[in-house]
Amino acid sequence: MFMFLYALTAIISVLMGGYTFSSVGASGQPVEYAINNMMTGEKIRWIFDNAILQNWLAFGNGVLGVILISVLGVGVAEESGMLAALIKKAGSHINERFLPLLLVFLGIMSSVASDAGYLILIPLAGLLYAGTGKNPLIGMAAAFAGVSAGFSANLIPATPIDAIVGNNAMVFAESQGVPFTTAAGEPLNASTMNYFFIAASVFLLCTVGAWVTQRFVAPKLEKQSYIIPEDMDLNDFTVKPEEHKALKMAGLGLIISALAIAGLAMGPLAAYTNDAGRTVNPFVNNMILVIALFFIITGVFYGVSIGKFKSVTCVVNAMVKQMNTMGYILVLTFFCYAFLALLGQSGLGTYVTYLGANFLQALGLDAVPVLLLIGFIIVTAIINLLVGGLTSKWMLLGPIFIPMLYQVNPAMTPDLVSAAFRVADSSTNIITPMMTYAGVILAFMRKYKPEMTIGDQISIMLPYSVAFLTIWTTFLVIFFMFNIPMGF
Repeated sequence: MFMFLYALTAIISVLMGGYTFSSVGASGQPVEYAINNMMTGEKIRWIFDNAILQNWLAFGNGVLGVILISVLGVGVAEESGMLAALIKKAGSHINERFLPLLLVFLGIMSSVASDAGYLILIPLAGLLYAGTGKNPLIGMAAAFAGVSAGFSANLIPATPIDAIVGNNAMVFAESQGVPFTTAAGEPLNASTMNYFFIAASVFLLCTVGAWVTQRFVAPKLEKQSYIIPEDMDLNDFTVKPEEHKALKMAGLGLIISALAIAGLAMGPLAAYTNDAGRTVNPFVNNMILVIALFFIITGVFYGVSIGKFKSVTCVVNAMVKQMNTMGYILVLTFFCYAFLALLGQSGLGTYVTYLGANFLQALGLDAVPVLLLIGFIIVTAIINLLVGGLTSKWMLLGPIFIPMLYQVNPAMTPDLVSAAFRVADSSTNIITPMMTYAGVILAFMRKYKPEMTIGDQISIMLPYSVAFLTIWTTFLVIFFMFNIPMGF
């Protein structure tokens, strides 16, 4: 996709080279822009001179490195088995009445553990319901809703998703001259700019998910037949004694990491006023590293206790295994960032924004920013049905909509557009066969209902998707209308 867009941009730059247009700048005065022909000798040298460092590794002040570091920390915790043990322990100690609420909550929180929610929590949810004599598909549906439709919400700040969305939003904004600030003009922190909204969304989505389960999904599935496979042991997902012991050691690691982080926050990473009179907060600016440190320490304590980590090499191997999954991100960002750099250098990015903004203004939507917000959410939700993967969609939509919506109405700041994207991208994950784990979840469900099809799965999950998209969008509109801070 991005290779094609790169070639297309280069060709268009040749055809439109020298074309000029004007738009209103930040000062309110007209600013003249020009399209640059990127196939001249000078521009071709620029492409090659900047291809590796400036337009990839250092693009957006090293956003790629931030993403990779966040994955390293979570990788240690996941490979140690700590995250899986936490999910199993939480799922086995809950009153049946509150089981849907817990499953949605655990599903939402499991997004920091990549595969754990899909491969552990959803099968576990089926076992939990089977053990109570109810249709296992009810529990699996609730867990799937949390894991996938609530993918972007979390109580933990600066998750890998925050890094991918936030840091790339900064790149998209700065490359097109959009201030990376709140509506009040305060500088945004890329990794935590949506935290208040995302954290509050956890409680909202848990409530909505539990309500949908009890009001629509459970009554429907309770009338349907299901089987329990003969070779299935309902104790497969119980927490073993050695895991209990390891979790206690992880608790010790939690205390140590909390003390270390508190020491950093009050010591060398404490806020200070620089020579220009601005307040600088190194702790917040380095939140990704802090969170990675937390996961590494607790994960190492768990892994050593349970025997998974016998040496430093084992810890390094856990990081390497997690990094092996990042090959797609590396390839994608190379071509995406090269495309973005070409788009910016040629002036075509500004021109596309100019055309789109003029079109939206002609429709009169500049006076009704709420409609812009809702429209963007609907468009993204529909695209998500056809194109899987948060990163690839954000790389495609972000560079267009962040500058375009801001130019139409300055109230559409990067943090608001990013939050809207996350609402739309998550809500329709569970009703598209394009989602990476759709087939895997179907296979899990077919263990209890062999004749089940992907259409049946989508039918079960549709009430969650509609409810999440509608209520979550309304929640974002409330944040916007009442000027509630999105994050810090």
